Amino acid sequence: MGTLWSQERPPEEGQQPPEPSRWWTAARRLLTAVLLLGLFLGSSVLLVYILRSCGPRPCEVPACWHLLDHYLASGNSSAAPCTDFFSFACGKAEGASSSFQALAEENKSRLRGILEAPGSWHLGFGEEKAFQFYNSCMDTGAIEAAGAGPLRQVIEELGGWPISGNWTSLDFNRTLRLLMSQYGHFPFFRAYLGPHPTPPHMPVIQIDQPEFDIPLKQEQEQKTYAQILREYLTYLNQLGILLGGDPSKVQEHAYLSISITSRLFRFLRPLGQQRAQGHLFQIVTIDQLQEVAPAIDWFSCLQATFTPMSLSSSQAVVVHDLDYLKNMSQLVEEEALRHRDFLQSHMIFGLVGTLSPALDSEFQEARQELIRQLRKLTERPPTPTPPRWMTCVEETGAFFEPTLAALFIHEAFSLSTQSAAMDLFAAIKDAFVARLRRLPWLDEETRRKAQDRVTQLQVKMGAPEWAMEPALARQEYDDVHLGPSFLQSFLSGVRSRRARTVQRSLQPSAQHRWQVPPWEVRAYYSDSDHVVVFPAGLLQPPFFHPAYPRAVNFGAAGSIMAHELLHIFHQLLRPGGCPACDTRALQGALLCLEHLYAAFSLHGGASFNGSHTLLENTADVGALAIALQAYNRRLLWHRGETTMPNLGLSPQQLFFRSYAQVMCRELSAQDSQDTHSPPALRVHGPLSNTPAFARHFHCSHGALLNPSRRCQLW
Repeated sequence: MGTLWSQERPPEEGQQPPEPSRWWTAARRLLTAVLLLGLFLGSSVLLVYILRSCGPRPCEVPACWHLLDHYLASGNSSAAPCTDFFSFACGKAEGASSSFQALAEENKSRLRGILEAPGSWHLGFGEEKAFQFYNSCMDTGAIEAAGAGPLRQVIEELGGWPISGNWTSLDFNRTLRLLMSQYGHFPFFRAYLGPHPTPPHMPVIQIDQPEFDIPLKQEQEQKTYAQILREYLTYLNQLGILLGGDPSKVQEHAYLSISITSRLFRFLRPLGQQRAQGHLFQIVTIDQLQEVAPAIDWFSCLQATFTPMSLSSSQAVVVHDLDYLKNMSQLVEEEALRHRDFLQSHMIFGLVGTLSPALDSEFQEARQELIRQLRKLTERPPTPTPPRWMTCVEETGAFFEPTLAALFIHEAFSLSTQSAAMDLFAAIKDAFVARLRRLPWLDEETRRKAQDRVTQLQVKMGAPEWAMEPALARQEYDDVHLGPSFLQSFLSGVRSRRARTVQRSLQPSAQHRWQVPPWEVRAYYSDSDHVVVFPAGLLQPPFFHPAYPRAVNFGAAGSIMAHELLHIFHQLLRPGGCPACDTRALQGALLCLEHLYAAFSLHGGASFNGSHTLLENTADVGALAIALQAYNRRLLWHRGETTMPNLGLSPQQLFFRSYAQVMCRELSAQDSQDTHSPPALRVHGPLSNTPAFARHFHCSHGALLNPSRRCQLW
């Protein structure tokens, strides 16, 4: 009998499963592989997307395209960055002698556009005078037609001139008082308002050595100085003849004027000697000054010059070289007794030079030729004659600064730009404070004081507060009278500017008084107010723009800000400037830096004085290190970095390129009196001391910009 039910038995060993089961197993394996492959591809796409989202994107706003054009026009991509980064960044730079000068010219061009489009602005009656003054300055036809006539009228007001006839022998001090108060000329000494040397640093009258047309004798070789005097004699002869003087008489008076200048030179003490003797200034009353230098009627001359300030004989003034004033007074007394006419000629010659910007082309060309010859003889690079519009912009800016400041800010510096610049400075300052904690040569007490000093530092960004508010910048210029000649308009501007300066000093203010107009490109530190100032003119492309990649702003404007911060602490690096510091470590770092810079050869085999530039070298090296640290911190905490399109540089490489771009300058344009190193050294010195540069540009060990030894100072 069969069983009541059937039971399925498992296949015996070695027996194959049915066909449908094998097919399903293969399908499952294939499906699993497809799913894994899809997951892998999807993850890869997602990863690429994330990496692209987090990585630097090209900056494609108009400001970046303009910057790209600028970089491509100045750089030489065929230069090897590890051996000649200056050529890599600046190899094709042409035109202006430096990046700063190019930016200054661009700012003046912007002012020109403002002044030549008055209809674009809502101006008050007083402010229109700025535009009228500019137009009269540009009217060279009228200036040429007037010739020397307006200048002769000025000379008549001063009593005439012996070499051109109609001379009335006026009292010497009356002539001097008129020159100082009405014409802005100071032939024997300089008087100006400046901060008092001691707190609270209120404005006070300062008496200093005069400014001369020719370089000091002490700074020249005897042969060179003789050539300088011959050139100056030629110039004075030209002035006398242009004013209708008899050539033989002109020659005599020009020679004796040079004799007076040479004697004044002998009374001067170089600034270094004054500093070594501890006599940078003395505070005396006007009465005491009268006793020391009696040839000058100090009270009447100073009162006329600094009206509406009310002076008294007990008024304190700051004198920078009392011995010079004493000797100068004796010279004036001697000449007043023997050759009053020569004394008059000396003052008139100097006045004509002061007024040359407002005179016709013959006077201006004579002045330019003198400048060219003097720079050639003193081996200083030539300076091109500026176009007429630029001269007129400069003069208009000097006399109508409040109006042009507000218009420039409106045109070129928004509140958002100011905010971005303040944010950049805050990052630079924080990085500097952090670096101070790690400096091995600083003692703890000096370190704490330095950190407090940085923390308490004020910063002024862009422009004075009043320039940011057009209503506060309105001026009527009631004391400016235009015409009938441009020279008269110019002189009226001189008087108005001085009166505004004096009036401003009489008004108590807790705010720092700016030393530069907003369109300038010079940052500075004021020790008296403990404030650092970055004018709007500096915070412009190609140094700064809110839309630039952060690498550009930190490398360019950031390094400038850090450089200015380091100027506050230059005194620590001077001999004896930090008695409590580790002197051995500090001197070792400074010596290391000297050797680092000495390793570089200069363009054309030129030589330079490394000790003369040491302090600025320390600021250059420290500024790059501080700016780089600030930039790296920003990268750590903020995403969304961008870079320049079509330049082929990573953000870090772009940082260094932007730093170098600031230093671009014609290699032949180095001034022997410049306290900075030549431009190539300002690039190569700091970069060679920065390991990150060699890493990001893949420089081989031992390459010029990847040396085996580096220095730690800041």
